[in-house]
Amino acid sequence: MEKASLGKHLTLGVIGGMGPTASLDFLSKLIAATPVTCEQDHIRVILDSNPKVPERNQAISAQARGETPELGDPGPELAAMARGLQVAGADFLIMACNTAHAFAPEIKAAITIPFVSMVDETVAHAAATARGAVGILATQGCVDAALYQTALDGVGIKAIVLEPEAQARFMELLHEIKLGDLSGRVRAGMAELGRSLIRRGAGAIIAGCTEVPLVLSQDDIEVPLLDSTDHLARRCVRYARGIEPLPKPLAPIRNNAKV
Repeated sequence: MEKASLGKHLTLGVIGGMGPTASLDFLSKLIAATPVTCEQDHIRVILDSNPKVPERNQAISAQARGETPELGDPGPELAAMARGLQVAGADFLIMACNTAHAFAPEIKAAITIPFVSMVDETVAHAAATARGAVGILATQGCVDAALYQTALDGVGIKAIVLEPEAQARFMELLHEIKLGDLSGRVRAGMAELGRSLIRRGAGAIIAGCTEVPLVLSQDDIEVPLLDSTDHLARRCVRYARGIEPLPKPLAPIRNNAKV
């Protein structure tokens, strides 16, 4: 990796806890991606691991029907987390949850520091490396919000999502992963879902849920696996160390709140 520019490294704020193990996976990959000669070379990270954020999939489904989410609206909670991380000293933010990016507008409106999108970063990587259509392993909410489909379409890549029955199976596996089951049975099930996308023409697979890399690796499928968690971690190292400038927001950040 190129040498970082001289000066103070940026502090990274992480909106996490959705779920906690996925946030830990992000931090582990961030540490592994950071070249160091001493402890002080690592990036300062401020993590808000908050598993109390209302369930994202149910909220997206309810809002699509024009209803109030029965289990609560994640937007205000995520916005409060973002404000808190900025107050605590973060220079830029990421969120270690793909589905929660459906509420990115609320986050951006609450802060005056950059918010780096996991979805945008992963799709930029897909545009630079993938050949042909890209399969998406993501939650029902992420698919319903068309987060990856819209972003991929914007760079001219066809997205392939799971068939309804397979999507339902994905959600079952996700629930088990969140409860700590990383068994061979769960790993085999996730690999089969990936292969179902390959059979339908996917030339690469995006692990579009932060729990997916906990049970699926490149060794499990025969096409490139684009790990959104790993790629975001690598990009954060470059941003925090000044190797690359932070990306400009895709839309203006609306902010009237004092932080």
